[in-house]
Amino acid sequence: MLKTLLDKTFKFILIALIPSLLTAQNNSSLKKTILKLDKKFWKSYNTCNMSTFKTFFVEDFEFYHDKGGLTSGLTKMMSSVENGLCNPENPRVRREVVEGSVQVYPLNNYGAIITGEHVFYVSEKGKKEKLAEIAKFTHVWQHKDEQWKMTRVLSYDHQPTPQNTDIKEISLSDNILNKYIGIYQAPKTGTVVITNKGQLLEINAGKMNAIVYPQTENLFFHKQSPLTFEFIKDKNGKVSKIVVRENGQIVEEAKKVK
Repeated sequence: MLKTLLDKTFKFILIALIPSLLTAQNNSSLKKTILKLDKKFWKSYNTCNMSTFKTFFVEDFEFYHDKGGLTSGLTKMMSSVENGLCNPENPRVRREVVEGSVQVYPLNNYGAIITGEHVFYVSEKGKKEKLAEIAKFTHVWQHKDEQWKMTRVLSYDHQPTPQNTDIKEISLSDNILNKYIGIYQAPKTGTVVITNKGQLLEINAGKMNAIVYPQTENLFFHKQSPLTFEFIKDKNGKVSKIVVRENGQIVEEAKKVK
């Protein structure tokens, strides 16, 4: 009698587990499929293979971008990519996924959702490729007529990537920092205002509002861009100008006027 009871209990548990086991198997297969498609899609993006790139979307595709807004329709999307990202005259953009960030979820009676984070590298003619920004993405895949295609793409939370991460920050006294505060004038940037923000400096110039960190007594760096700011003194020991460098190259000089 005990054996019969145990057999019935085992059968009941097995029957109860079967749907969960089948779901897990199906989800695993779905994830492999979507990840494979995603890899092919981004390869076409990075290489500007327009003929392949186009095959991943439905005609009434919609692209939502936190900075660019909504792009409706495949025709408009293709025109935007061909004239922007893949225009030979423009800087090239390369995308890489952030390892460990990607998740795939089933979408009942429709397809699947893939979401994660990625970074973008930009390379201009004659210049070294540089890491530009990080963002989140969500793609909606539809399974219809034995084909997988994207119907909606969302790209959002674009942020500058951390820069100058190999530079060690030091602390400076207010007496030293106060030597750098004031108003500067630059030929391209215009008026530059520098203030003391508690052992750091704040630089305001046009639309730029940046906190910079001391690397040495007279050299400061920005954590959100590859910029450094070097304060130069005259023969009397007074600060006379700032030399601004981007990726080590001088891009601006600002003379202190007040």
